[in-house]
Amino acid sequence: MSRGSIRAVHVATFTVAAFAVVFQLVLVVQGHSPLVPELRPSTAEAVRRFFSFFTIQSNLLVAATTLPLVAGRGAQGRVWAVARLDAVVGITVTGVVHLVLLRPILHLAGVDWWADLLLHAVVPVLAVASWLVVGPRGRARPRDVWPALAWPVLWLVATLALGPAVRWYPYPFLDVATHGLAQVLLVCLVVAVLFVGLARGAVALDRRLPQRAAAES
Repeated sequence: MSRGSIRAVHVATFTVAAFAVVFQLVLVVQGHSPLVPELRPSTAEAVRRFFSFFTIQSNLLVAATTLPLVAGRGAQGRVWAVARLDAVVGITVTGVVHLVLLRPILHLAGVDWWADLLLHAVVPVLAVASWLVVGPRGRARPRDVWPALAWPVLWLVATLALGPAVRWYPYPFLDVATHGLAQVLLVCLVVAVLFVGLARGAVALDRRLPQRAAAES
């Protein structure tokens, strides 16, 4: 695959991920709230909640870690490597958890349906496919799995700590008041095992896939 083709894939990934986030943010500012349509917080609170979603953060990570590849600056350093691993695994978890736990309870239409499709299906498929096809390869290392856990762990701790104070959780299955702490922690444990397993699998796969993108980076 030529450098131009590789860059085109990165451009497409970045563009779709960035557009999906901006599109959903515009809808939020306009008052759309698919998970809890009966509630209408202030615009400032709605925006704060928007950036509290794991979905949004994982889509932002995809865009942020793809941007250097679009700009042709290459991929250097351990921070980028860990962030890239987080992006690939995080967006995969986003797609899986949404499909299993959230999609069955959502009844979306119109622009909300399109925004949901972009964030939870199109970007995950595109991000993982571009990582598999064009890389770049050889960046992830086994020891990167543990620092990669810092983001989801901090997100979970902050979410569970702040939830009772603001009486809001980004996802219904995290609502301690409704489901109890034990059930919430059990769900979190299952997702954590999924995250670690996917991260380890991604590292192993990264070391075995062709080095076709090595020259670009």
